[in-house]
Amino acid sequence: MKILAIETSCDETGASIVSKNPHENYITILSNVVASSMAFHSKTGGVIPNVAAREQLKYIVPAIENAIENSKLRIEDLDAIAVTLGPGLIGSLLIGVETAKTLSYLWNKPLIPVNHLLGHIYANWLTGKDRKPRVIDFPALALLVSGGHTDLILINSHNNLRWLGGTRDDAAGEAFDKIGRLLNLPYPAGPIMETVAKKGNEKAFNFPRPMIGSKDFDFSFSGLKAAVMRKVIITKNMDEKTTADIAACVQKSIVQVLLRKTIKAAKKYNVRSILLSGGVAANQKLRNELSAESSKLNIEFFVPAKSLCTDNAAMIGAYAAFHPKKVSWNKITANPELYF
Repeated sequence: MKILAIETSCDETGASIVSKNPHENYITILSNVVASSMAFHSKTGGVIPNVAAREQLKYIVPAIENAIENSKLRIEDLDAIAVTLGPGLIGSLLIGVETAKTLSYLWNKPLIPVNHLLGHIYANWLTGKDRKPRVIDFPALALLVSGGHTDLILINSHNNLRWLGGTRDDAAGEAFDKIGRLLNLPYPAGPIMETVAKKGNEKAFNFPRPMIGSKDFDFSFSGLKAAVMRKVIITKNMDEKTTADIAACVQKSIVQVLLRKTIKAAKKYNVRSILLSGGVAANQKLRNELSAESSKLNIEFFVPAKSLCTDNAAMIGAYAAFHPKKVSWNKITANPELYF
């Protein structure tokens, strides 16, 4: 099965061709194109929805053309078109959804609508020329960590997913970005926080680790953000060292909470695999520590290549390949509030 996938949930414009053979338990990337309007948003310190949508309108057709060309396939070779239905910015979602619907009608190809959040999780099933496929055994536990979501999902099979818990306020990625803004770091602050943290002392400050001991699998990072804000306000000399120390301590707090909750859920549900996904999954400290904790429990740990952690269309195609529920072009609409 060969799928053209389209992703436009936020500021990236993604188009990809993926392939899955019936007897394989992984997805092969044939091409993966991502065009970003990040340069525009870095000037304003965040994504401006109408700017993102306007840029996507420019990028969407060239991205699709490049994806098909790079895959060495023809339109006739495609079996379906997958597209992100939500959640996301409504203007951005409409660019992708309406483009997919138009191509579905013109090319007579069925559509496969995909939940963006589940797409992030299924980036773990992607492989390519430089990535050796590994079999993910069920039950699996997925930790989804992004700018807008922090969730734990139990996967008993491809058709049996159970949401265990999620953030009650700020997501982990959102906390990184907002705290980074308090530290006067440029947007997007999350990746820069990680770089700055390498120069800091993670024992310099004792920031809270919200809900780390709660009996559920929910998260909360607004209290951490508030604590850092208070520290910044009372600090008279916010020099480079203090900034690095705060970044290191914030990163430590967030990672410890994510680890504690994930390992707790892994033990409770006796999982065989742990999957890390979402934009924050590119954080090396989180990758290293969750890998180490998984190894102690003899649980297989999976995380996508860093380039596949952020928004891309290949992950949308991966989910679609395992869930090929095809619909007619006139039966889908963008849903910015879509959840699990």
